[in-house]
Amino acid sequence: MKYMLLVCGDDTADASGMAPVEPWVEELGDRRVRLHGHRLRLPADAVTVRVRGGEVLRTDGPFAETKEYVAGFDVIECDSLEEAVQAAAKHPVASVGAMEVRAFWDEGDDLDVQGTIRRLDAELTEALRDRDVERALACYAPDAEVFDLAGGPDRHGVEDLRKSFEAFLAGTTGPVTREVVEFRVHVDESIAFGHALVRLRGVRADGGALDDLVRVTTGYRNAGLAWRIAHEHVSAPLDGGPAGPRP
Repeated sequence: MKYMLLVCGDDTADASGMAPVEPWVEELGDRRVRLHGHRLRLPADAVTVRVRGGEVLRTDGPFAETKEYVAGFDVIECDSLEEAVQAAAKHPVASVGAMEVRAFWDEGDDLDVQGTIRRLDAELTEALRDRDVERALACYAPDAEVFDLAGGPDRHGVEDLRKSFEAFLAGTTGPVTREVVEFRVHVDESIAFGHALVRLRGVRADGGALDDLVRVTTGYRNAGLAWRIAHEHVSAPLDGGPAGPRP
């Protein structure tokens, strides 16, 4: 896997005793670990560019005023993160500044995330089947916003969601089957979107049959340690038959 090493200098550090960088570059180059790299000019020569309202805003200087700054970069290829960390630790700047190690985004990561999101969706399905509100809520981010078919305002946060789930389950008896008829997932690093047709089946509290088909558009956010539902919009397909309230 490829890794980017961000070489971070420190204006306050004493670099007088730092070893030269050339031997490190030569060693990793000979081992075909270091693929590319270069030193950068100082932050005083940087230009920060933003676009707001269609207008290009240019600011002379670095993105953030800080004593530490990116002095250069190296692209390396290692078998593991641990190997990349070891390579970074041997860089002379690590003794006076810092080395940030970041893996390149890989196409395989998208497939891994898709699998994670599909498992999260399966967890929500099982929670509804078991009528487990807490388990269902664990699939959502604390600040999730949900627009459903039950009417009234949209749901903000888990406490509103809790009321929605409890009201939905109070209107049914026994397990609720949640069948995902079609599910497409699109991933972009820390966010993802899902589009699905979902059929809900069960028995209503009045003894009638619950058999609703709804369209669900879901926004997922990587919360650092896990993916969670951050936004959910539920609508009724015009040609999909009856659709009733859904949590």
